Amino acid sequence: MDFEAVIGLEVHVQLKTRTKIFCGCATDFGAEPNTRVCPVCLGYPGVLPVMNEEAIRKTILAGLMIGCDITRHSKWDRKNYFYPDMPKNYQISQYDLPLCLGGKVGAVGVTRIHLEEDVAKSFHFATNSGVDFNRAGTPLMEIVSEPDMRTPEDAFNYLTALKEILVTGGVSDCDMEKGQLRCDCNVSVRPVGQVTFGEKIEIKNMNSISGVKRALEYEIPRQINALKRGEKLQQETRRWDDDDGKTFLMRTKEYAHDYRYFPEPDLMPVVVDDTMLAEIRRQLPELPEARRHRFVAQYGLPDYDAGVLVANGALANFFEQAAGKNPKAAANWIMTVSEITTTPIQPEHITELVAAIDAGQISGKQGKDVFAEMLAAGKPPALIIKEKGLAQVSDTGAIEAFAEQAIAANPKSVADFRAGNKAALNALVGQVMKLSKGKANPQLVSSVLAKKLQGS
Repeated sequence: MDFEAVIGLEVHVQLKTRTKIFCGCATDFGAEPNTRVCPVCLGYPGVLPVMNEEAIRKTILAGLMIGCDITRHSKWDRKNYFYPDMPKNYQISQYDLPLCLGGKVGAVGVTRIHLEEDVAKSFHFATNSGVDFNRAGTPLMEIVSEPDMRTPEDAFNYLTALKEILVTGGVSDCDMEKGQLRCDCNVSVRPVGQVTFGEKIEIKNMNSISGVKRALEYEIPRQINALKRGEKLQQETRRWDDDDGKTFLMRTKEYAHDYRYFPEPDLMPVVVDDTMLAEIRRQLPELPEARRHRFVAQYGLPDYDAGVLVANGALANFFEQAAGKNPKAAANWIMTVSEITTTPIQPEHITELVAAIDAGQISGKQGKDVFAEMLAAGKPPALIIKEKGLAQVSDTGAIEAFAEQAIAANPKSVADFRAGNKAALNALVGQVMKLSKGKANPQLVSSVLAKKLQGS
């Protein structure tokens, strides 16, 4: 019997806002534990939340980018549960009226996007545990997919595309190392042709896209093999051990938690009027897939190059400023340094470097030396070429003089070339380069030598 997997993902994304969702505390990453807190995000009695409008706008923008319907009247709810990382013992979230409904990322449907507050972060030490409340109250989108994925590759492609869209729109930096994008995987297996789903098993708190793929590559065969042995799967939550390459049981649960949702009494409903929606629509960026196609059509880039550049919005912007008259060459230089947008190099420096090589001012090999200096010092290529005396000699008269000296001094190479050994020309080119102290234009040298030898 053949089996297939059914996969749905719940993606949690921290929004790129300066302050938390219901208070004025900063959301900057890496601060000392419990230094970005106040009575509101610590859940003190008697405090009142104040809505961060920018979090609402960024969530709506995310929804528009993936084709969601925007709920014009949504509300806040209290999701009640006790965890050490939830200071109020409830979380302000959205239940039956989320901000965004529907939508698609590629071929994968999206059920909803709702906005909520992030929880604190627990740290476990040898003999005790600690809780850092800096993260508590950070605006957090939960993007819930439809169970449309069937393979680990489907999940990987969905998450990659979703991340590209959110980063392009400035909604989030989606830095998974900083916890800005986390994912829960819901996966079940069933015989091929069966309509009903198998028993859902959740893999909790995945923090890398490649980790999601590896976890599913392990978990799907595990479930299939268990069913083939006649075992009965039950609903449960598992964790992924990336070092061991296995999922392991975290807890079993036969029924969904009863979070006892009820409307949040301290916050007014969110009303999205025509003016607000129109303002957010004007912020819609060119989406990554459309930009990839444009880079291929407009700049003549291969699909691979376009994909690499567009995967990072800042990199794509840098390329468009640097493309110049030879976009492919500009892309090649840009892609050699993954973090080029954080180096001292400016886009116009890449344009100048490519132009200098194309004009024969410097060779491609010299270009690598110039590029290294650009990375180190941030100097424009023209200045580096001048300081290091790298400009090639392209004066035909000067090169002809060097060529005549080389011909006179190397009769054997001349004889070999005239006898049909075309490779002998390279030896003569090398001699001219030596005479010119490496500054002669190699292509021009080769041309001048060939003409002299064939015409003599």
